Amino acid sequence: MRLVVCVDRDDDLGRKAGVVGPVVGRADVLDAAVKLGTTDPEDSDTNALFASVSLLDELRGAGEECEICVLTGSPKVGVLSDRRIADQFDQVLSTAKATSAYLVSDGAEDEYLFPILASRVRIDGVRRVFIRQSASLESTYYTLVRALKDPKLRAKTILPFAFVLLILGFAAAGGVLIWGVIGLAILLGVYLIFWTFDIDEALIDAVRSASVDTRQGSVAFGFGLFAVALVGVGFLTGYNQYAAGVGLSLVDRVLLFLQSGLLWWILGALVWETGRALRRMFARGQFPRSFVVATTSVIGTGLLSYGIVFLVRYLQGLAPVSQVPFLAGLIVTGLGLVIGAGMIHQHFRALAQAATAPTTIG
Repeated sequence: MRLVVCVDRDDDLGRKAGVVGPVVGRADVLDAAVKLGTTDPEDSDTNALFASVSLLDELRGAGEECEICVLTGSPKVGVLSDRRIADQFDQVLSTAKATSAYLVSDGAEDEYLFPILASRVRIDGVRRVFIRQSASLESTYYTLVRALKDPKLRAKTILPFAFVLLILGFAAAGGVLIWGVIGLAILLGVYLIFWTFDIDEALIDAVRSASVDTRQGSVAFGFGLFAVALVGVGFLTGYNQYAAGVGLSLVDRVLLFLQSGLLWWILGALVWETGRALRRMFARGQFPRSFVVATTSVIGTGLLSYGIVFLVRYLQGLAPVSQVPFLAGLIVTGLGLVIGAGMIHQHFRALAQAATAPTTIG
């Protein structure tokens, strides 16, 4: 059976029409397209949805056994949205049992998902949907007003400016302008960190994933909870060592903190990756290749971090000369595993491309 796959990478369906992905079946996809078109008639994803249904009817008219699905990502396009789409595609494949797929896209942004989809099923081709639009708009003002109605653009431009005005205004009214500037710098720094690394989206995604895993009895929830506990133990152990280093310099106490916590953090990362791998194995009936890459990279990074900590301790005069071969071995082994993880990833990627290249069209 062949799947017609339409990807909504920035989750316009969820944000505007309240439709939760994945959407499977011709009737449900048509209903989702009508809801999105009614909410925002100018959204190009509406045309992509109707184009997917049109392609489904065309293939079925030719006598092929086909099904259609829509995968939704996240408003913050990036790693998290792509991971969400990959999980939804695994969910669809666990029930549809498709042997090939056809990707329908309304732009180059959605086609970034091609390698993710191709690693799971053969992609027979890509259909691009082009929207015919007016060559000019009435005015620059109209363009700006329409653009600022996009929640993604508002969050990136208006929200930080609002923070600046509010904090400086309250600080000036209270006669503590200097503290307002300091607080503004801290707040904007935290905001930029959250925005750059999608931390807020990661927290929301983690809570949503935990809720789904709990309802479905997934092993990933238990492993994830255990991994978080191990990370907490690492911070607690490191803090105890930091607090016990009275009389040492700040650098030496920080090194003690890192040395004590690293092992627990590495174990937490391994437990987390094991839970994710088991969940995908139970969903697809096949152990994921990415587990080998992830665990090799985690162990290599951990050994490299340990070696760097020991090296700094040696340079600070806290480690004897006899430990030099040990720390050199840690650094070399860690670098070797990190490089090996990259080579394994490229090998698996080459295998996936070789498997799909002969049958890919367009």
